[in-house]
Amino acid sequence: MVTEDKLKELAGKYGTPLYVFDKDEVRGRAEEIRRIMNEGNGAGEISLCYSIKANPFLIPLLKDVVDRFEVCSPGELAICEHYKVEPEMIIYSGVHKETEDITEALRYGAGLITAESRRHYDMICRVAEETGEETEVILRLASGSQFGMSGEDIEGILADSDRHPGVKIAGLHYFVGTQRMKLKHQRAELDKLQTVFSELRERYGIPLEKLEYGPGLGFPYFEGEDFSDTLSPAKELAADLIKAAGWSSLTVEMGRFLASSCGTYLTSVVDIKQSEGRNWCIVDGGINHVNYLGQMMGLKVPVIKELRGGSREGTDMAWGLCGSLCTTNDVLVREYRTGELMVGDVLAFCNSGAYSVTEAMNLFLSRDMPRIVVTGSDGDMLVRDTVKTWKLNSGSV
Repeated sequence: MVTEDKLKELAGKYGTPLYVFDKDEVRGRAEEIRRIMNEGNGAGEISLCYSIKANPFLIPLLKDVVDRFEVCSPGELAICEHYKVEPEMIIYSGVHKETEDITEALRYGAGLITAESRRHYDMICRVAEETGEETEVILRLASGSQFGMSGEDIEGILADSDRHPGVKIAGLHYFVGTQRMKLKHQRAELDKLQTVFSELRERYGIPLEKLEYGPGLGFPYFEGEDFSDTLSPAKELAADLIKAAGWSSLTVEMGRFLASSCGTYLTSVVDIKQSEGRNWCIVDGGINHVNYLGQMMGLKVPVIKELRGGSREGTDMAWGLCGSLCTTNDVLVREYRTGELMVGDVLAFCNSGAYSVTEAMNLFLSRDMPRIVVTGSDGDMLVRDTVKTWKLNSGSV
């Protein structure tokens, strides 16, 4: 992990707010996840897919470590093309697809396309026929949300699949959600999927092989949670995944679980004040840059390192940590207990490698988007400079 001294150095060199992504951490974590999933696996190697929506800036760091990249929009496909991702590594997914999106995915040579509805499947077949391209498709089975299609729709597609020889139905896609802490649910899903595969193969005579499965394993973010082994959910589910690899060609899809630990968000204290008996600390970042799932508007306290020098008065003061936005919602932590804080101190929000860089409300108040630095044993690299959002909010671009 990046040391506090290194974080201080980067904050001094590049300023704050700043995202720092640890190349060695994310690569090592991906390699360890693959090892855990395949240790003692005699059934068939389990592939690892990275969902790039979690953090697209990690793509070049992972190209030779993961097997697949899940892409969910035309923009994400363009990012993969920018990074020269091999087409066969791409699983083109997403709940909204149009004909031009599918055409572009086939032009690029995406290795696999997900159909989330009968309309998706019909469009894929039509584009494949018009372009003369052959493609493999996996059908996404619904799991209680807007994503995927019903079992009845899947059976209807399989019943007519011989009408589209250029489109091979290779298997199913299944993902329920993220931060799922109770592994009994994942185990039940894998048992259910084994039954579904068996019944569909027998009923329609189609050799369904591929399963893209997102277990949504939980990652700890907040005080009071267990950080002793953040890979333990993968270790506990490994035997069940290996079993699934015995009846399918299994790809395990991960985003948050893979990317969270590699990121640190640095923000500087710009103002200190007291009012109505409370201590307030204003930082130069805010909720427009950092976002933890489940934080509940600052009620939970993430792991924060204080990068400051010298001793301070007080050892247990309560602070409201707030950002630079003109909204009462911009509360990073409602009650953060520490000693005295001073203007110029840098706070490092740990485990911010997933989603903060893509999900946060960057355009509000037209404040700049932070620089992004990748650091590792081979050095540091500025991968994105400050972005002036006022141009986006004024029609200047």
